[in-house]
Amino acid sequence: MALRVAINKGVQRGATSQTTRLFGAQAAAAAATTPSFPDYVLRAPTTDISTLPSGLRVASETIMGSETATVGVWIDAGSRYETAQNNGAAHFLEHMAFKGTQKRTQQQLEVEIENMGGHLNAYTSREQTVYFAKVFQKDVGRAVEILSDILLKSRLDEGAMERERDVILREMTEVNKQQEELVLDHLHATAFQGTGLGRTILGPEENIRSLSRNDLMDYIQAHYTAPRMVISAAGGVDHGELCKLAEEHFGALPTVPKGGMEVAMDPAVFTGSDVRVRFDSDDTAHIALAFEGASWTSEYAFPLMLLQTMLGSYDRASGFGKNVASKMCQEVAEHELAHSISTFNTCYKDTGLFGIYAVAPDNKLDDLMWYVMGNLVRMVHSPSVEEVERAKVNLKATMLMGLDGNANVAEDIGRQLLTYGRRMTPAEIFSRIDAITVDDIKATAGKVINDKDHALAAVGGIHELPDYNWIRRHSYYLRY
Repeated sequence: MALRVAINKGVQRGATSQTTRLFGAQAAAAAATTPSFPDYVLRAPTTDISTLPSGLRVASETIMGSETATVGVWIDAGSRYETAQNNGAAHFLEHMAFKGTQKRTQQQLEVEIENMGGHLNAYTSREQTVYFAKVFQKDVGRAVEILSDILLKSRLDEGAMERERDVILREMTEVNKQQEELVLDHLHATAFQGTGLGRTILGPEENIRSLSRNDLMDYIQAHYTAPRMVISAAGGVDHGELCKLAEEHFGALPTVPKGGMEVAMDPAVFTGSDVRVRFDSDDTAHIALAFEGASWTSEYAFPLMLLQTMLGSYDRASGFGKNVASKMCQEVAEHELAHSISTFNTCYKDTGLFGIYAVAPDNKLDDLMWYVMGNLVRMVHSPSVEEVERAKVNLKATMLMGLDGNANVAEDIGRQLLTYGRRMTPAEIFSRIDAITVDDIKATAGKVINDKDHALAAVGGIHELPDYNWIRRHSYYLRY
């Protein structure tokens, strides 16, 4: 985080006006001089973190009295680290991990987990792959051993791979039926075209049909190294015991990729563009409009989180109706412009996407985009103190509620260690939120929205959706 200095070059009474704005750690430190946090924030459980000689990090949060625990492995590798030739390998590996190991058949693995009363699962994202287990406190050791078995000793049987291809293709069909997933995939494809972030997590159909065992082995040897993994646990766990289990079962992890060459991350390049899939027979449009956002460690990351909360979300099926706090959502509800609308803020290592996702009638799109762009640009010029303070309370509540349950805590620990290299306490997060001012929101909106190129993906009845140049023209105010 850095100290941001903004110099206004306008001359006022013969002198240059200079404004110093604090972001990140300096802002948090300034706000922390007069702490007023509730007791449950200041006395939150600590996170114990250890680094083994191999570079593998072990982190845990012990919750006294908890009889269950979540333990998992967070890997700094996802679809972003694939090439056009092996796109889909990370997700394919996630499927194959549960199809048997050198020690257990698929049936033995499933029976053992069920006899423990446990739950074993995994997911793949663009930057991370996660394998985790939810078990009783007494079974944490067995869970760690099972996780190491499926990760390090998976058989990758070619017969099972052939059967799994059809499973993944069916999954792709189901995903493509979910319009939001489809539109957001299109959005990434156009916003980050030609780069790793633009590829889908499942990969193209031709890759799913052609990926070989050697492709999966090459991916494991290139990315599954100890320094890129975090073993995270929360609930009824003992940190010292967890470190011993990690050393015992993950001690054989390589510290460097095969050949000794680290695979460089494909840099993200944002391209202002749009993709439109028009179906005139459809009376509903699904639209995602996004600007280039901020990375996890950017000085703009927390202001963008607050900006997302200020713009808010609305669903006509909810009970709030026109009484939502967000001015944008109030106008959408009042004029019945959309079935639902929400603000998203997606962060990656070196970039992000900040924007609006809407589901709207096909004959309301012109008016919808007018109000959406008007409210986005308003954040550059005239966000109110009241809006900012209300959003701070909402953001704090959302973050704390997101830590309910062992699984959520373990996920938060694993994600933060991969993205920040440490875990921020709730008190530090609150300090960073409290340090944000109206001027910070203006500066952030100016950086992200004002007169900036956008990416747009739309599917459905979009014949009334304004063209790219119209939206681009409305990303700023003209002052005469």
